[in-house]
Amino acid sequence: MAHHRPQTIVITGASSGIGRATALAFARRGRALVLTARRGEALEELAVECRGRGATVRVEPADVTDADAVSLIARRVVSEFGWLDVWVNNAAVVAYGRAEEIPAEMWRRVVEVNLFGTYHGIRAALPWMREQGSGVLINVSSVLGKTPSPYQSAYVASKYAIRAVSESVRQEVRDADGISVCTVLPGAIDTPFFRSGANVTGRRVEPPGPAIDARRVASAIVRCARRPRREVVVGASTRLGLLANRLAPALTERAFATAVERVHFTDEPAERSEGNLFHSPPTGARIDDGWPRADGRRRGVRAAVVGTGAAAAAVLAARAARTRSS
Repeated sequence: MAHHRPQTIVITGASSGIGRATALAFARRGRALVLTARRGEALEELAVECRGRGATVRVEPADVTDADAVSLIARRVVSEFGWLDVWVNNAAVVAYGRAEEIPAEMWRRVVEVNLFGTYHGIRAALPWMREQGSGVLINVSSVLGKTPSPYQSAYVASKYAIRAVSESVRQEVRDADGISVCTVLPGAIDTPFFRSGANVTGRRVEPPGPAIDARRVASAIVRCARRPRREVVVGASTRLGLLANRLAPALTERAFATAVERVHFTDEPAERSEGNLFHSPPTGARIDDGWPRADGRRRGVRAAVVGTGAAAAAVLAARAARTRSS
């Protein structure tokens, strides 16, 4: 990385949530930012805020499922700034419902945005990074990229796949010492994500337990840009869940499925909705969404207790299995 000039950073899905928090975190460090998402107006508002913090900002409205549009962004970045230091693949959507109940076009759209959007970003950025001999690719996966969850099969499949693609590309760039590939795995985040997702369950969705501040994820991304790491898990409960899944996957799978059923979906009815899968909502261009709410704290605490109990049970089961086999 050259240090005589500001780093040039591209962030997809920048209009809200993790992407917006990440843009503001980089802006405080005087970076040159290229912000992309479908909502141009929201990006312009964010750009004003980032410039106020000392960043140079270019806004590039685009849909990450459009490979040509994403490639064009990379070309424009290099044309204007002369360098492409960091590319953050963050854009993501979700659809809630049983696999047999979600329409195929909705399931496919989740994979197109999350997985193909990441692939398009990788494909657009890597040639320039290879040419300049350096760069950092940061792909935002999820704890659900390592642990399954019911009612989110498309999202889980895409996040598992993002991890797999990251690992494959990391092997492919071994011949380029200056290029790093990082994968970030957050748990449930306090963003508009849960309200904006498609939902065919008939029940309102909220985070499965106390949500992580999106700014913590942004900080992890900023650290990866400065000192790349292969994989970064964000959130103590996230690490606990991954440990449980590794030690006793079948037990954890059952416990997590029960917890999701009881906690992730409320008893409050919700209309069937495509959410933001195909069209950007006019609202929700913010970082936080107020999770956990005052009326959801007990539910959140219960989720944390369930998760902790599952992890502890998994550890005990694993130890018992080792004792029996010795």
